[in-house]
Amino acid sequence: MHHSNNALKTALLLGALSAILVIGGRALAGDRGIEYGLLIAVAMNFASYFFSDKIALATSGAQPLTQESAPAVYARIAPLVGGLAQRMGIPMPKLYVTPEPSPNAFATGRDPNHSSIAFTEGILQLMDDRELEGVVAHELGHVLNRDILISSIAGTLAAAITALSRFAFWFGGSRDDRDRGGGLESIVMLFLGPIAAFLIQMSISRTREFSADAASAKYIGSPYPLIGALQKLDTWSQRIPMEATPTTQHLYIMKPLAGGSMMRLFSTHPSTEERIKRLEQMR
Repeated sequence: MHHSNNALKTALLLGALSAILVIGGRALAGDRGIEYGLLIAVAMNFASYFFSDKIALATSGAQPLTQESAPAVYARIAPLVGGLAQRMGIPMPKLYVTPEPSPNAFATGRDPNHSSIAFTEGILQLMDDRELEGVVAHELGHVLNRDILISSIAGTLAAAITALSRFAFWFGGSRDDRDRGGGLESIVMLFLGPIAAFLIQMSISRTREFSADAASAKYIGSPYPLIGALQKLDTWSQRIPMEATPTTQHLYIMKPLAGGSMMRLFSTHPSTEERIKRLEQMR
């Protein structure tokens, strides 16, 4: 049932964001822009499905973690990830490390057979093995639940829509005939495009974190490794802020960017307090 729901959400997500691309094309070039928008939507949907994980990893500056690249780190992480993956009945994901001092991690890919987990250097230095096990189990929970495809597609298309809306604002022009875009539509697209993309990201991200937290507790046999990890992540992410892009922040186990009440309103993650409260109820 969970997998079917995610498949439906993926289809709806692609359809909704594609519609925004078509609207953006009309804002840029009128009726002719609708054709451009359709072409861009088809290309973006294809790229999002097959290459969104590579785009997310490249955006974060992630480098492959192998026995050759970092023997000590690989010897610590690989058995941990491999053991949990085997316990969950999914293939071993590819491992990556990002040169980021702020502690965090994320999973990406299109299915369990094409998945990757990336760790920041900060989280590898901060966490002990038990806490890191909680983080790994959380990320593998996303892989098991097939959340990673939705997240990766959302990030890729949201970035494209944001760029298109800004382009529409600066180059939309005024409407003189049916082949030219309108200035008012361009202004509307500037604001509605990113908001629509971000709200869709938010709607698919908040509940999935609870499910991945629950998977961590279930497959480790205790919620406390992840509780300890979340407490550290919450403290240290504020001490060492992470400058992730708004279109990728939903991928991480802990929201990278801190902000005021408005940013909390549009947060892609539930509060750490709520996550810990739910985990404690599983003990």
